[in-house]
Amino acid sequence: MSLLVVGLSHRSAPVSVLERAALSPDAQIKLLQDTIAAEPATEAAVLATCNRIELYADVDKFHAGVAELSTLLAQHSGVGLEELTPYLYVHYEDRAVHHLFSVACGLDSMVIGEGQILGQIKDALATAQELHTAGRLLNDLFQQALRVGKRAHSETGIDRAGQSLVTFGLEQLTSGADVQAWAVGKRALVIGAGSMSSLAAATLARAGVAEVVIANRTLDRAERLAQILMDGGDTDVAARAVPMESVPAELTRADVAVSCTGATGLVLTAEAVAAAVEGRTGAPAEERAATPRVVREDLPPTSVGTDDGCPLDLSPVQGAAAFSVMGEAAVAGLDAAALEQHAAWVDNATVDRRRRAQDARTPESDAAVIAALAATAAAIGRVPERRKPEPVVEAPRPAPVLSLLDLAMPRDIDAAVHRLLGVRLVDIESLAEASADVPMAADVDMVRRIVSDEVAAFGAAQRAAHITPTVVALRTMAADVVASEIARLDGRLPGLDEKQRGEITQTVRRVVDKLLHAPTVRVKQLAAEPGGAGYADALRTLFDLDQETVDSVSRATDDISTENAKNRGRA
Repeated sequence: MSLLVVGLSHRSAPVSVLERAALSPDAQIKLLQDTIAAEPATEAAVLATCNRIELYADVDKFHAGVAELSTLLAQHSGVGLEELTPYLYVHYEDRAVHHLFSVACGLDSMVIGEGQILGQIKDALATAQELHTAGRLLNDLFQQALRVGKRAHSETGIDRAGQSLVTFGLEQLTSGADVQAWAVGKRALVIGAGSMSSLAAATLARAGVAEVVIANRTLDRAERLAQILMDGGDTDVAARAVPMESVPAELTRADVAVSCTGATGLVLTAEAVAAAVEGRTGAPAEERAATPRVVREDLPPTSVGTDDGCPLDLSPVQGAAAFSVMGEAAVAGLDAAALEQHAAWVDNATVDRRRRAQDARTPESDAAVIAALAATAAAIGRVPERRKPEPVVEAPRPAPVLSLLDLAMPRDIDAAVHRLLGVRLVDIESLAEASADVPMAADVDMVRRIVSDEVAAFGAAQRAAHITPTVVALRTMAADVVASEIARLDGRLPGLDEKQRGEITQTVRRVVDKLLHAPTVRVKQLAAEPGGAGYADALRTLFDLDQETVDSVSRATDDISTENAKNRGRA
């Protein structure tokens, strides 16, 4: 096995790079075809989701494979190789298996434990099978990844560690409020009819929205999804389908909109959203202004020169450039007593100079105050001013009249919408920031142990499978030797009847099977252990097996495995 994965995800790259590198379905197909056409790769599969792009391949050379796969990703994503390279990660052999199994369990998802990734892995395998780019290795790998993911969800509480991206996004829209209480009676618009949009529509319906409108470029798909929602039985939501041209009008009626399409450009511009808000409220949508600050006139001004009322003799430093009694220059080189006088004056306190003169000061107390000030200055890079903090007037933020959830990559909704008053937008970027604070459940450790066990089992199975064609070729050669000797015996003893001939044939075959049984079983066990790849070569050498015979058996085994995998996928 020489499994290699090269990719980038929300863990390695900023959303802006992921957005630019997103692959359309056509680009994914072309990437697979070009990967197979490249010299180092014999199998390939692409796992592309809203927050990851990964290219899996069976390669015969590691360094050449990394270079080729990285170049192909850059070419088909449209992001230059030099810009893309810092964000790429590479996993090889067992580490690549461990990575995919972790992804399948939801450990590498933006929302830990989410189950949508299983459907996306299944779709990636189906695409590779349809294009004939998945052979025995990738078929076995992706099928096993699906089983590992299902096992993790059934045997642990990983589902409690996180939700689907849709549910998590809706929770961000509600700002911590209960989603069902928030959704009741709302009108929802879902843009797109793919797997993520379908999940969003179903989630909104279960949450209790009054209506779900599905908009899609292919109206038939939108109508099918609307019908599925109506026929679900577990909700009484009203659902209908509209063409994409109706989105502006429907946005004016909607309380919440979820968009997840495969469009390469914006589906909703800031102007379109502003127009929808104006259509709802009757007033133009305004942008959030910068937060104003109140200037307190009762504080001493910060200025160049001498300030009246300052209790200190600052004449030695007043000639310094940009001198201010409120700033760093005013306290440079002063002793502890003077520093306290200065601080009190800045804070508008009363300074009793007579009391200061009478106070008994020690060098130790002065040194302690000055040392503390020096430590603070070293930590923040300047001598701190003792000015009172100015009060801040918070800009009024009205409750949103329109909530938008953008789950597309690249984004469907203009990021400028964040600035519109009355609109709340949650997109992949804000979800990535919010998910960083989500605590991981204790069940995650259990899932990690499952992944480790499954990786070891998969590696052993692959190593054992590697020697199977050699064992089959050996048994085939033995069967040919038996057949040849029986034919020679027939020529030397033509008088044998059928019963006698059958007994002799059966006896010879039993002898050969018994001689081969223990060595072939043991060599499979040894080959399954780490470092056991050399046993196949030893077997071929010891029995002088023809390499072409072994390769033909291997090709036939791969064809059968691929067909079985396709049948399981269809089932």
